Amino acid sequence: MPPILEVRGIVKRYPGVTALDGVSMSVGSGEVVALIGENGAGKSTLMKVLGGIVRPDQGEILVDGQPTVIDSVNKSVALGIGFIHQELNTLDNLDVAGNVFLGREPTHLGLLMDRAKMRRDAEALVRQLGLPISADTPLTNLSLAQRQMVEIAKALSLNVRVLIMDEPTSSLTLTETERLLAMTQELRERGVGIIYISHRLSEVIQIADRVVGLKDGQNAGDLPKEQITHDNMVRLMVGRDLKRSQYEAAERDQPVRLQVRGLRTERYPHREVSFDVKGGEVFSLAGLVGAGRSEVVQTIFGTDRSLGGTVSLDGKQFPAGNPKAAIEAGVGLVPEDRRSYGLLVDWPIRSNLTLTNIAEYSRALLIQSKSELDAARKVSTALAVKAPTVEVVAANLSGGNQQKVVVGKWLLSQPKLLILDEPTRGVDVGAKAEIYQIVRDLAGKGVAILMVSSDMEEVLSVSDRIGVMHEGKLTGILSREEASEESVMRLAVG
Repeated sequence: MPPILEVRGIVKRYPGVTALDGVSMSVGSGEVVALIGENGAGKSTLMKVLGGIVRPDQGEILVDGQPTVIDSVNKSVALGIGFIHQELNTLDNLDVAGNVFLGREPTHLGLLMDRAKMRRDAEALVRQLGLPISADTPLTNLSLAQRQMVEIAKALSLNVRVLIMDEPTSSLTLTETERLLAMTQELRERGVGIIYISHRLSEVIQIADRVVGLKDGQNAGDLPKEQITHDNMVRLMVGRDLKRSQYEAAERDQPVRLQVRGLRTERYPHREVSFDVKGGEVFSLAGLVGAGRSEVVQTIFGTDRSLGGTVSLDGKQFPAGNPKAAIEAGVGLVPEDRRSYGLLVDWPIRSNLTLTNIAEYSRALLIQSKSELDAARKVSTALAVKAPTVEVVAANLSGGNQQKVVVGKWLLSQPKLLILDEPTRGVDVGAKAEIYQIVRDLAGKGVAILMVSSDMEEVLSVSDRIGVMHEGKLTGILSREEASEESVMRLAVG
């Protein structure tokens, strides 16, 4: 049997850059092919070709061994190609059912929308995914992880022959990830071909039948099942072995910088959260999605309203629920959704880096271009942001480099406390290592680091202490020596 889907010698050029240079790959019935590569390797461009969003300059696409042209999104869907996108394509003004069947709403006799059927079918998909929500829940009431699951439900509602999953677990916890991987196995048994794109290499090892590596827009090599290991995949992506970083633990006798006492959030108004973070320490909040981790850090910074409790930095109390007061006290926040809340994506790197500290580069309400430019260049160089100049628009950067810019804008403010919410979501393995080193370097300078992460490996490798939450309550705090995947999960499930 020929592969369900095959691409041969795909070339795609943009002004000044060749995004794809003769890329070939295939996926067969019931096969899971992992597509790996650093940000900028060409994965997204190849997916846009298969989705009918861009036309290749050269090469051919074959479905069931027959050459075909995918010249539109509708043609891609008609061929049975479905997508789970990393960047969510959901509409906040609709409910779950409306998002799942957007553009494909069932009707009575082709005239009136059959709202009851749409809700029933969406409810079945929601239950299949184990989501504790109803089909008529507005998207605005859902967390980022739950919206990601709605995106997955949308893809499953299509009668797909090939399902392309682009970082499907980037916002999911361990439990939700396990459910998704089990569903992947169910789809495989139904004969669906799956192209799985992920920077979480442990997932690739678990489910992939074959690995295809891309580097700089070209095929870097393939790995059969028996050769799929962490080190072999890293070698395919970066062309060398990547050292596994070992970080020194923070000194135990450092003074407390952040003190949180009896904090109550809007999500869990009857739960009080208390903890300390020392200078030079990386303190992580772990737990399942919905445990209240992000709500705690957003309330400290002020993007969420505080319902009670106190927050102090270096012994000075500032009002929780007030971003201006938090920034003036020396708090910075790298949010979970960097494109929506951390960056002005249509602005250049320079403007994004200096935005939070713009008064330093202004005189008589006018920005002093030279001093602003010098500051932006200095931080960009220190963080190794990969861009020819600081005038490059942020939207054109890879995910890892966008995240460096979000961190960089706070470095110019010299924060006392830096809050990181899912700091490496959708970031490749090389950029992850660079971000971890930036975090540890900041801690080494005495900055208190408060991190929220759903990546267990990240939590265990970077943290000095781990506070585990369950349903709005801090169920325990583990030292580096006490922390393990098992001990964290035991506390996470209450």
